[in-house]
Amino acid sequence: MRQNENIVSLKNISVAFDGETVLDDINLDIRNKEFITLLGPSGCGKTTTLRIIAGFVEPDKGDVLFDDNKINGVPAHKRQVNTIFQRYALFPHLNVYENVAFGLRVKKTPEKELDLKVREMLKLVNLTGLEKRKIDTLSGGQQQRVAIARAIANNPKVLLLDEPLAALDLKLRKDMQTELKKIQQQLGITFIFVTHDQEEALSMSDRVVVMDNGKIQQVGTPKDIYNEPKNAFVADFIGESNILDGVMIDDRLAEFSGKKFECLDSGFEKNEPVDVVVRPEDVDIVPLSKGMLEGVVTSITFLGVHYEIIVDIGGFKWMIQTTDEQFVGDKVGLYIEPDAIHIMKKSEYSGKYGDYSSYSEEIDHLSDVEEDEN
Repeated sequence: MRQNENIVSLKNISVAFDGETVLDDINLDIRNKEFITLLGPSGCGKTTTLRIIAGFVEPDKGDVLFDDNKINGVPAHKRQVNTIFQRYALFPHLNVYENVAFGLRVKKTPEKELDLKVREMLKLVNLTGLEKRKIDTLSGGQQQRVAIARAIANNPKVLLLDEPLAALDLKLRKDMQTELKKIQQQLGITFIFVTHDQEEALSMSDRVVVMDNGKIQQVGTPKDIYNEPKNAFVADFIGESNILDGVMIDDRLAEFSGKKFECLDSGFEKNEPVDVVVRPEDVDIVPLSKGMLEGVVTSITFLGVHYEIIVDIGGFKWMIQTTDEQFVGDKVGLYIEPDAIHIMKKSEYSGKYGDYSSYSEEIDHLSDVEEDEN
């Protein structure tokens, strides 16, 4: 099988629960041996998509293909997939070895072959020597590894992972992100990973599927999704974004915040209303005399590596990330390079995201609450 062939395809998949549409005409091709992540907020449909691939949910409409064969109606245990859940569903009465061996025993694998496979899996997830340990004596990270070893012992072609790192603390999560990617590359099988954590999705995936309201908003590499978001929802959900109303005056010339700016985008109608995205890290704070825009600093948060600064420009609050210290009340200039400006078509999400007024108002409100309590 070639590297870029599709192993799973979802064709026009729709699902409703109790009259509520959960998935709305989903189309997605998942390639053999890739690490793909379904990313989105709670209720967007990502876990239902995973459960449809696993065979736990049947679509109301549409087809599920595995290696180009339709598998609608095929029960979960007959699909060449395995699932790791958020709660690892390990057997507390079995030790580490027997948990990993469980699926192989169900298949009546000969004992010698079973023993070789279990030890190979435990070595892969760095648990050699813990074969006889009880599950409740293991750390969260070790339990996670047992769940992975058990899931891959049966040689699935696809491994489904439903927020498997959610229960781990931050440092362990980061370690396991690296570990999972390494295991996926060593095994050369397809991982379909579900998360609501943008950083997790960007750091681990070959491709990311951004979902909202039961629909796929965008599919692309982490770089594509971050640098070329398709709409205001994607731009806002993946990292911080200043999203402004603008007009495409002409190819490579946009107008927003009352000024004209050179950009790299083209192919829009002349004077077409658009959404403009400028990432906070792509704005330079400069002296007023050199600024393309001028504003007043309204709040500052120190985040160790950089400052997060809110700047009011004509009533619109921008977020800027900089290593240069500023002070509340400072008048500053902003300089934006053409390649830092990304133009998007107007969408149902236009006007809902991108102004950090609420950000500073929330901080003000919190300080008011603290004063009331004191």
